Amino acid sequence: MLVREAMTSPVVTIPRTATVRQAIRVLHEHNVTALPVVDEPGRLVGIVSEMDLLRNVFEHDPRAFVRPVATKATPAPREVEEVMTRDVVTARPNGDVALLAEMMMKTRIKSVPVLDGSAIVGIVSRRDLIAILARGDARIRDDVLAAISEYGMDDSTWDVSVREGVVELRGEADELARRVADVLARTVPGVTRVSIHT
Repeated sequence: MLVREAMTSPVVTIPRTATVRQAIRVLHEHNVTALPVVDEPGRLVGIVSEMDLLRNVFEHDPRAFVRPVATKATPAPREVEEVMTRDVVTARPNGDVALLAEMMMKTRIKSVPVLDGSAIVGIVSRRDLIAILARGDARIRDDVLAAISEYGMDDSTWDVSVREGVVELRGEADELARRVADVLARTVPGVTRVSIHT
């Protein structure tokens, strides 16, 4: 599956000059965990996450402590630019979702903006990847059959079964047709593995 098939688009962004409070409201209103940060022309300059925005926002409540707690002399950051991550990992629309998911797990990055040239065309979050895997087996089966049919192959040649995202293709076909059916099945969102039996 390609990144463009998994990404959320259009993507909600925030200007670098927005306040931390504005960014918190945008995250909350759009139910997202991170926002790409853009400059005046709309180019990506950073990303700000829930964790970035929660740092140093809350004051200690004196009712929770026996003795008073010292407060910081320095004020909390006021603009997104002060808390955002500047070194942003990005993806391309035609990238492989499996490689992106692997990288996200290794680096513990939760959201990755998708760029086409310098334009932000989407974002992939862990939630997007979970949504793909949550697709039902019946829907995956229908989509595999539709992909085979749209390619111009006879979908009646194949008996398709899906269990927990694992696709089994059974049918009498030559080597080329088996390879094509395998590739087509792997492009369907929610497919975790494909096996072909003749």
